[in-house]
Amino acid sequence: MGFDKLLSPVRFGAVDLPNRVIMAPLTRSRTPDQVPGPMQQEYYSQRAGAGLIISEATNISEGARGYVYTPSIFTDAQEAGWKGVVDAVHKAGGRIALQLWHVGRVGHEMVHPDGRKPVAPSAIRGEGAKSFVEFEDGSNGLQDSSTPRALETKEIPDLVDEYRQAAIRAKRAGFDLVEVHAANAYLLQQFMATGSNKRSDAYGGSIENRARLALEVVDAVCEVMGADRVGIRLSPFIEIFGLSDDEPKAMAFYMAEQLNARGLAYLHVNEPDWAGGDIKLTDAFRAAIRERFSDGALIFCGHYTAERAEALIENGNGDGAAFGRPFIANPDLVERFRVDAELAKPDEATYYGGDEKGYTDYPFLGEQQKTGTA
Repeated sequence: MGFDKLLSPVRFGAVDLPNRVIMAPLTRSRTPDQVPGPMQQEYYSQRAGAGLIISEATNISEGARGYVYTPSIFTDAQEAGWKGVVDAVHKAGGRIALQLWHVGRVGHEMVHPDGRKPVAPSAIRGEGAKSFVEFEDGSNGLQDSSTPRALETKEIPDLVDEYRQAAIRAKRAGFDLVEVHAANAYLLQQFMATGSNKRSDAYGGSIENRARLALEVVDAVCEVMGADRVGIRLSPFIEIFGLSDDEPKAMAFYMAEQLNARGLAYLHVNEPDWAGGDIKLTDAFRAAIRERFSDGALIFCGHYTAERAEALIENGNGDGAAFGRPFIANPDLVERFRVDAELAKPDEATYYGGDEKGYTDYPFLGEQQKTGTA
């Protein structure tokens, strides 16, 4: 079958995209000094055929980190490193968004050079949450995330400003868009969820209060980039890192309405097959989100195939689909969809950490056909 809808152009806010195949954010843990370099330039530019690349999650501050070897954007060197990536993607004809990240309670004192505790809406440890740390002997591995301390109300403006400063650096680096990471049980979703937010101030209790921080962050980033160059990622119903929420549907609908009123370029809804939750994302739910976020572009992500993505766009519930694992092993994923070629399988052993192996060495379709590899 053809994928005429999926491969057709679309506009996300101020940015024209040549197709609707979005590269999902993928943590790959290959920046030991937090600074993207030539390897990242090659990796992202190889995938510039995507309608839009969304970068791997990028720490907005030292306190935002929960994993070693992940990139950041709070120093001049980090900004310059990302500018090199952006320039490489643009030279290859692509468009790229930077995803801004704060892990909240999914952190550990060992990841912070001053040994400070991770922060969260409330001092509740995420059951099952793991941080990727480096030990004194130079080895690395997973460690149970620490019990966080609750952010004080007076600290929140400074936290919002960290996002603002990261957006300023992203704009200077030349990113086409910025995506606020408010999904996957990290800090902003911890504020939105009832199980992790037990606050009694203006940031806890009602849906409006629990959404306040995420929306303040969005507003700060919009001040820098313009709303038509800002997106956000949400993950309704997700149940990882001990996250629980009594009102996921109501929160998702409220956020969609608020984001639509702000004129955001896009809303990116993550529905991974490993998410858990009693309520799965149905076409009825997608249509309800579409109704509430009617003015911007709507992306869904989670184990999509080209066929599923085509149907999503055809029925009007989405404007594009984000692909994660397929982009790892298929740098030319869009072209493979175009010619209906078989997809290469990624090597799970090389998802996180390491060097070029399993990162920049996956062959393009023409090279694969020459060598006979798959």
